[in-house]
Amino acid sequence: MRAARPDPRRLADGALVVAGAAGAAVLLDLAGVPSPALFGGLLAGLVRGLAGRRALDVPRAGTMAAQAVVGVSIGALVDLDTLAAIGEDAVPVLLVTLATLLLTVGAGLLLRLQPGISPVTGAFAMIAGGASGITAMARDLGADDRMVAVLQYLRVLLIVVLMPVVATAVYGADPGAGTTAATPDGPGWPAGLLFTAACALAGYPLARLVRLPVPALLGPLLLAAAADLSGLSGGADVPAAVEAAAFLLIGLQVGLRFTVASLRTVGRALPLALAIIVGLVVACAGLGEVLAASTGVSRLDGYLATTPGGLYAVLATATGTGADATFVLAVQVLRLFVMLLAAPLVARRLRRT
Repeated sequence: MRAARPDPRRLADGALVVAGAAGAAVLLDLAGVPSPALFGGLLAGLVRGLAGRRALDVPRAGTMAAQAVVGVSIGALVDLDTLAAIGEDAVPVLLVTLATLLLTVGAGLLLRLQPGISPVTGAFAMIAGGASGITAMARDLGADDRMVAVLQYLRVLLIVVLMPVVATAVYGADPGAGTTAATPDGPGWPAGLLFTAACALAGYPLARLVRLPVPALLGPLLLAAAADLSGLSGGADVPAAVEAAAFLLIGLQVGLRFTVASLRTVGRALPLALAIIVGLVVACAGLGEVLAASTGVSRLDGYLATTPGGLYAVLATATGTGADATFVLAVQVLRLFVMLLAAPLVARRLRRT
């Protein structure tokens, strides 16, 4: 029996959408928008999803590959030097991290006041840590990834815009007090590509073997973290072009599923969501005060370490204002791992209730 021949019109349609997503990503990058590749894919997919007469979707293999790359990218953030920065402050840092998890899940449950939003969708939309990872796993865990993507990145965008202002006006940060963070030279993109492929191809079946939820993302994530902590990675990281392609596919997957009805639901939810996000940011700043008081770090360090989103913008602000960037990175990475690993448990619990 012959295999079905691919439809040339469908292939041309997909190629046109990908090209539009890439162009949008370049423009958004020039405009300084966070995660431009994901946003570019989201916008191009949304336009195609609303305008196209035939349904178009990212193949399952492409989605799984994108999840794996995002997992490796997140796993590669952890290293011994970063974790050692927490040191004797591990207990208060962990308690504040768990408090942030409970706070963000509680904030997400408030979104149920808006009709059409399930508890799982609300919680995933507000979980603070790894917006790209949460968006990538949302659909697999029963959440509406369209709502999750829009609200996750609305929070990130708000934080990126307001954080430098708050750090200067409230915490007295001096924008000229720091230095540009030095980025150590890695082994190059060929080693990074090999590292990414090895973690992705080995991490997925291992995660399936131990029955991890969202194995395409969490398996490569944990394997990359283990390789980084053990020194086997040699400092390799996901090549920037591969990471951007993964974000683009995730954005496309979400955008292509938009309909007029779902877009209206997101629009109606925005006023309530924005109010909840502002409250969440203020509450996390309060946790930053608790962290500063219990560990002896500065109030600025506490604020940056507990800011709910925008990891790279947080690090840029920390290094540019003379804050303890190593401590801030350690707390942010720990929270990111806790949130991503806890997300499947949160989803399961909320579905039961």
